[in-house]
Amino acid sequence: MSTDARNLLAGLLHQALAQVAPASRATITLDRPKQAQHGDFACNIAMQLAKELRGNPRAIAQQILDALPASPDLEKAEIAGAGFINLFLTRAYKQRVIARVLAAGECYGQGKSGAGRKIQIEFVSANPTGPLHVGHGRGAAYGASLAAILAAAGYDVDREFYVNDAGRQMDILLVSVWMRYLEAAGIGVEFPPNGYQGDYVRQRAEELRAQQGGAFERDAASVLAGLPQARGDETPEQAEALQEARMDALIANMKSLLGDALRGVFDQVLARQLAECRDVLERFGVTFERWYSEQSLYSDGKVAATLERLRAAGHLYEKDGATWFRSTAFGDDKDRVVRRDNGLYTYFASDIAYHADKLERGYDCIIDVWGADHHGYIPRVKAAITALGGDAAKLVVPLIQLVALFRGGEPVRMGKRSGNYVTLEELYGDVGVDAARFFYVLRKSDQHFDFDLDLAKSQSNDNPVYYIQYAHARVCSVLAQWGGDATTLAAADTAPLVSEHETALLRRLAEYPEIVEGAARDLAPHSIAFYLKELASEFHSYYNAERFIAGDAALTQARLALALAVRQVLKNGLALLGVGAPEKM
Repeated sequence: MSTDARNLLAGLLHQALAQVAPASRATITLDRPKQAQHGDFACNIAMQLAKELRGNPRAIAQQILDALPASPDLEKAEIAGAGFINLFLTRAYKQRVIARVLAAGECYGQGKSGAGRKIQIEFVSANPTGPLHVGHGRGAAYGASLAAILAAAGYDVDREFYVNDAGRQMDILLVSVWMRYLEAAGIGVEFPPNGYQGDYVRQRAEELRAQQGGAFERDAASVLAGLPQARGDETPEQAEALQEARMDALIANMKSLLGDALRGVFDQVLARQLAECRDVLERFGVTFERWYSEQSLYSDGKVAATLERLRAAGHLYEKDGATWFRSTAFGDDKDRVVRRDNGLYTYFASDIAYHADKLERGYDCIIDVWGADHHGYIPRVKAAITALGGDAAKLVVPLIQLVALFRGGEPVRMGKRSGNYVTLEELYGDVGVDAARFFYVLRKSDQHFDFDLDLAKSQSNDNPVYYIQYAHARVCSVLAQWGGDATTLAAADTAPLVSEHETALLRRLAEYPEIVEGAARDLAPHSIAFYLKELASEFHSYYNAERFIAGDAALTQARLALALAVRQVLKNGLALLGVGAPEKM
């Protein structure tokens, strides 16, 4: 009903305006009043015209009502407040939403607002240096849900995972695996405290030994040669710097001692890390059309080529032995290094090349889902896009705030390198995929989120996903009790649906397509979650107040048709969020 009703009412108002203000270019907007007694839709066009027509808004509203054509679907229109026009659709018109829901089935709620537009959404993109943790889970749930919502709104959506398989963090992972590999061979090396500590590192080392035997064994003296030593009187800051310097020396020794063989270690470790990442995400209901390698940007020459474009355009300069991008010329707060004085490219250099590649692929919009700690990164990436001649407005960056995990009222600590973290796999193994997916999108992505594990596991009305799924299961139970052919309900006469509960449900069902459209426009999966909670609440109230299988056959058919439509919309909405719709609970 939503889109059809808006078109219907807007058409009537346009006809009235053609008489009241034929030269006006005022825009007709229709909003849903929060309270049903104020109509199905409200319009503020009279207040918009007050200055133009130099008249009283209520008087202008009356002129519009006097010129409003009659319609069999419009019950009445009235003036409210300072000049709002409240519009009431007929009960028969609102009841027809059931037939539309049942006819469309899984397609109900899908729209065409994004038709003809290509969107790429990049999300998760975690360093492949360890298991995905609960923080990554929020980005995964948000990105996957948003992609599904955008697709439902008619966009052509590509989902992409950017694999950060280049740079120092990967070197640290390789050193960590190699140290565990050497330990297992009885070679006396001390594991670096700033290496990756998790059990998965030992597992990668065991796999390396199983496949390669002792091919990568080197004596301890060679491995530890040249590492800077502590004096014993370092400050905490100096001690931390010393650890990093020792790590850099270990990396250099590893590259020297293993030589070309290091590539085999890299490929094996990366392949296993990505395989586990892909498996964990797939079981979480998250898939991608493309896994894009950062390393490929270097091997394919795209980083060098992109920086040469910037240089040719006069946007790079040399200072202190490093190469800088003049990003302040494009609104950034300071210029940025793209190549260090040691000749190594920065992460920003590959990010520039990556976004240049995205633009070349012809997307109308590029969505990067980033952690909130990357907010300062947005201006420099937009600056680079502009410098390359692209449209920076095409880049949209929703930010994902941190997740605090609670169990028994106490926070659960996380830290990736130390190995003290809760993995995403552990989370959904504990509370279930459905609860994890729903809880992650229950709040706006830029709001801090406290994930209550106890609540997510509870089978109570306080658990929102349980509450919504229970509404779906209740409909299934009612239909099973009835025992008839549900496909016949599409032809049911819905005229008997006149109670307050039924009217509220009809209104809520009609809102669903515009909720999906709004969620796509605002990049806001949480609005789907809120809607489902409200729909479930109204259905539970209805269930507790009325008998579905009544003595009157026509009333029974009408109520069952309404329940079936509610079930369909619950299922459709949950599917967008990656949540199942169980028939029994």
